[in-house]
This record gives sequence, structure tokens and C-alpha cells, in this order.
Amino acid sequence: MPHFTWRHGAGFLGALALSVLQMAAHAAEPLKIRVAWIVPVANIASILYDKKGVAVHYGQSYVVETLRFQGTPPMITALATGDLDIGLLGFSSLPLGIENAHMQDLRIIADEMRDGMPGYFSNEFLVRADSPIRTIADLKGKVLATNAYGSAVDIAMRALLRKNGLDPKRDTTIVEASFPNMKAMLLEKKVDLVPGVVPFSEDPELRAASRTLATERDALGTNSLGIWVARKGFIEKNRAALVDCLEDYLRLLHFFTDPKNHDEAVAIAAAFAKRPPAAFSNWVFTARDYYRSPDGLPDIPALQANIDIQRDMGFLKTSFDVRKYIDTSLVEEAGKRLR
Repeated sequence: MPHFTWRHGAGFLGALALSVLQMAAHAAEPLKIRVAWIVPVANIASILYDKKGVAVHYGQSYVVETLRFQGTPPMITALATGDLDIGLLGFSSLPLGIENAHMQDLRIIADEMRDGMPGYFSNEFLVRADSPIRTIADLKGKVLATNAYGSAVDIAMRALLRKNGLDPKRDTTIVEASFPNMKAMLLEKKVDLVPGVVPFSEDPELRAASRTLATERDALGTNSLGIWVARKGFIEKNRAALVDCLEDYLRLLHFFTDPKNHDEAVAIAAAFAKRPPAAFSNWVFTARDYYRSPDGLPDIPALQANIDIQRDMGFLKTSFDVRKYIDTSLVEEAGKRLR
């Protein structure tokens, strides 16, 4: 047996110390949180972290990877497979995750934006300016565009049709298209109606060549267009980092929506979208934009009403108490830190 000397002991202790330090460093690595968005700029996660120096916990307890999706339904799959941590779901896709995907562990942790709030923007349904279509009933036999089946604007459009005596499947043809392609499809007469969501609805060419037939508010009233949703297990495992993340979210939200920061917010939006500031200056983070809850708390009665309407119109088999799927404790704790 080899003789053990102090040199061996020192080497062993050094290796042990190095191992402990490496383990501590690994344990201290910030949590990566994958957050979804759909529409650039309008979905604030797309540009949120482009403003430096406001988020005090970023890079310490957490970092964010933002992921773009064409609509909310694909996010449900990503949440189910563990490829997404926070989905930007809406009143339409949350029930699909609960009822169809049987994800009873989905929890709303924060509110991002609402459509149809009095005094704020509501998604539009646009037809060509020279179109003979004057009422929803005139859409019978027409081709309508949606961004994704089951999305918020899709449900609103189908609700408008049903309210006016039309069956979406029997009386119209509905095709999917990405929001950036809506203008071309409408102006080239490939479809007769498109949803207009910011920033795409602010395109000067589209505004000049189209008119608003109806809005999402006409179909649903105030509706929860964007809510941050995570799975219960992810929340329980990473609660501290998520509270830090939501604290920074509120800090950044207040920065972007503060009128005195409007020019800088516009510059950040323009740089991200690679468009001139004039494309954003007259609407983004103003009353011509979606309403954004300053405390991150969802409008529970409005969300419940949105779900009940879907049940009443046959989009859902049953309704449910949405309060079972809300956990506002994290964003409430985050908000208390800012007071």
C-alpha cells in the first residue's frame, strides 16, 4: 500500500474544495425561463428585455429565452411537452389546454393585455374599402382569414358570425395565415376579411385600402387576450425565481407604459421590428394599444364571462370555474416589493 503523505492530503483537499466550488457555481446558475410571444411589440415579451438597467434580478436568479409562436394553440403542446415554461395564452386557448389537453395543472400567474377595455384598442375585422360587405350577414359565402384555429381573434370572428345567424363552417370558408401576410391576402382579393391586430393594423397602406367591419369588443366585450400561464409543478419548483421575474416584469412594464419614456420605448420597438419609429409612435403603449394591467392581475370576471360565452356558443363542452386555475400569489408578492 502506498504511503499517504501530507502532499496527498493537500491534493485531496484541494480537489475536494474545487469540486465543492464547481457544484456551488452550478447551483447558483440563473434559471432559464422560456416565455412565449406571438405578435412583435404588441406582445411585450418580444421587446421587454431589450431595455437594460431596469430588471434588477435578470442574470442573477433567472434569465429569459423568448420564443415566437404563430398562435396560442401551439403553445399548449409546447407546455405539455416541457418545451415552454410560460405560455401567452388567451381566453380561447386556456380552456383548450384544460378541456382538450387535460392539463389540470395550468395556472394563470399574470395578466399581460386585454382587448376591448373601454378607451383602449380592440382587434378589428377588416374588409376592403371598396367591398360590398357592409354587415356581418354579408359574409355568407365569403373567404375569411384567421391566424390560427382556436386563437382569440378566431373565436371572436366565429362568435360574430354566430351572433348574426351564420354558421362558420357551413356559411363561410376560413383559412389560416400569419399576421404579416394578412394585408397582401386582403388587398390581392384572396380573402374577403382579415383580423387587424397591432402593429399590422397600423400599416398606412392597409388603413387606406380597408375599413373596419366590426371589432373583437363587439363579439366578446372585454376579453383576456394575453395571460401568462405556467404549469403548477414548474411554479412550485422555481417559485423564488419566478417572483423575481414577475417583479422585473412589473418594473419593465411601468417603464414602457410611462409617457415620459415614450420616445425611448418607441425606439426600442422600432429597432426590434426593423421599422421606422413613425410606425409605432402614434399607438404603442398609448390608449390606441391594448390595455395592460399595471399590477399584472387578471380580470377574473371578464375571463369567466369569456369562457362562459364559448360554452354557450358550442366552442366548449362545459364551462368551469376559472378561479381554480389562477395563482396570483407570485405577482402579488412581486408587486409588494415595488411599493
